[in-house]
Amino acid sequence: MPDAAAHLPFYYGSIARSEAEEHLKLAGMADGLFLLRQCLRSLGGYVLSMVCDLQFYHYPIERQLNGTYAILGGKAHCGPEELCEFYSKDADGLCCPLRKPCNRPSGVEPQPGVFDSMRDNMVREYVRQTWKLEVLGYPGGGVGTRDPSGTGGDALEQAIISQAPQVEKLVATTAHERMPWYHGNISREEAERRLYSGAQPDGKFLLREKKENRAYALSLIYGKTVYHYKVDHDKSGKYSIPEGTKFDTLWQLVEYLKLKPDGLIFYLREACPNPNMPGELTALSATPGLGLPPAGASGAVPAPISLPVPSPAGEGARNLGHLNADGYTPDPVGGMRNAGGEGELAKRAEKPFPIHEGHGMGKGRFITKGSSWEGAGKSRLLPMDTSVYESPYSDPEELKDKKLFLKRDHLMIDEVELGAGNFGCVKKGVYKMRKKQIDVAIKVLKSNNEKTVKDEMMKEAQIMHQLDNPYIVRMIGVCEAESLMLVMEMASGGPLNRFLASRKDEITTSNIVELMHQVSMGMKYLEEKNFVHRDLAARNVLLVNQHYAKISDFGLSKALGADDSYYKARTAGKWPLKWYAPECILYHKFSSKSDVWSYGVTMWEAFSFGQKPYKKMKGPEVISFIEQGKRMDCPQECPAEIWEERPGFVAVENIIRSYYYSIAAKPENGPDTGDKAKAALP
Repeated sequence: MPDAAAHLPFYYGSIARSEAEEHLKLAGMADGLFLLRQCLRSLGGYVLSMVCDLQFYHYPIERQLNGTYAILGGKAHCGPEELCEFYSKDADGLCCPLRKPCNRPSGVEPQPGVFDSMRDNMVREYVRQTWKLEVLGYPGGGVGTRDPSGTGGDALEQAIISQAPQVEKLVATTAHERMPWYHGNISREEAERRLYSGAQPDGKFLLREKKENRAYALSLIYGKTVYHYKVDHDKSGKYSIPEGTKFDTLWQLVEYLKLKPDGLIFYLREACPNPNMPGELTALSATPGLGLPPAGASGAVPAPISLPVPSPAGEGARNLGHLNADGYTPDPVGGMRNAGGEGELAKRAEKPFPIHEGHGMGKGRFITKGSSWEGAGKSRLLPMDTSVYESPYSDPEELKDKKLFLKRDHLMIDEVELGAGNFGCVKKGVYKMRKKQIDVAIKVLKSNNEKTVKDEMMKEAQIMHQLDNPYIVRMIGVCEAESLMLVMEMASGGPLNRFLASRKDEITTSNIVELMHQVSMGMKYLEEKNFVHRDLAARNVLLVNQHYAKISDFGLSKALGADDSYYKARTAGKWPLKWYAPECILYHKFSSKSDVWSYGVTMWEAFSFGQKPYKKMKGPEVISFIEQGKRMDCPQECPAEIWEERPGFVAVENIIRSYYYSIAAKPENGPDTGDKAKAALP
């Protein structure tokens, strides 16, 4: 069963997104320039990578069970070649038509995937065994009975051809059992023993199976410490690290994690070989996946991620998060997974939410709309169930109209103000898209504002328009009409500090950690995109609902150069000094690490239920206080495990996630976790 796209000169095989973008850059970045590559997430699928307006677009192509291929929401085609030919004549939802193939260099073959080398043999063996079982079903059949037609070879080929997609998916789900890193049903202790045996390089890993429910765990060495990660298996059959990217098979998940940590403390680098596996299979451990070289090769493996700093109690990160008896951090109860039956998420209706008259701007007050927040233990709306988890442009049809400047006649503005400030006001509105209408918050600039204020708003819009993450307020666009207007996603719950201050007797520690973990995921995304926020504070964290937070207000944000690790301001401005790291105040230097400092102050605010940091101190007093080596006291409700120094956001997110999972899995009113925070700070 050859790859259906292997003969195409613009097919690159199993390469990463970054490699695809590099090929497109080298080919000139012309509109409609495209290539095809293997899709790691969808078995038998592809990804169409293309250029339009100097930006990259990646469209997954899924193979259907009937053997056809289609982009989500598009027409089905009998093969990838026919699909590309169709889109060269009609964009039909793409950013533009396909115009020029980015062909492989002469003599370069498509990069094979890890499953390609074993797929044909596994499919043939499965069909052959199935055929024998069918032959034994003939009257009088038994061991050694031959196909009555005498055409067993032809029948085998016909069975393979007719059932290829279904059979390939079936055998692919068990392919991990032939991989050297799969150790079968072993305990956490045995996994650690095997990982600690011999050399202990960062990224050494294995996959093991639990006894009950065929669950799996990934065990990984980093900094001479073993970390254990649960592998989720959802109702659709997809595998993932909790809250991570989902895959059809376990081996696809492993290959992806060799390229991107996606929630792990480090990349998967070197397979810990199963001592009970035949020698010819353990040789696969040196097989590179998706262009990643074997351990020891130079120049292609990203730099290590910052280590979590040990807690003040002296326990290393190895003990952070109280792993359970199965050796991995449990996922939280009451919301991380859908506990209901099929279609349960579609049946949930979003609960009424207190609307805050601010949307991140100026003073405001809570308006309670006849209904309280959901109580502990009741079903709640998850972030992925809301209308603002995915970008409104995730639909290829809507992507056609994505522009920074919006048409005024597509915008309906409510006269009721959500909030106001020196710049102007924020109003609620509705933006009409191609196929739907979405609720938006509209920041309206006063007509008498100076040009510099308008310029600052445009800078904020241009930065926000580049960002697309579930935990960041997305910029829909800018509208220039009666006034300059910034159109953003609606996050009706208002700022985190005001919400916590108004409900400190009702909010659990677990809920606070949940929201701060979401903030860390948004900040990790900014770090990966080489942005510094420079104004992270609880007032700039907006709530969609009680369990969903988004980072907002990018007025001070800066994009770093490709080779720059920090931004240096020429002069000081009206800066929020209480949230700034010493290097920002003293040397005007801003980096992702200074954002981590601001995140620490924001976390202090959260666990202090919205209190102001450095109470009663003015700016110069705060500077003197910090220069003397002093720090604010740890809030009474802040767990010791997350009272840390300053690692990078990758490590921060990993620490907060591990701790959140550990306490969220315990009873909501338990004696030592997530209990309702009642004590006020001194």
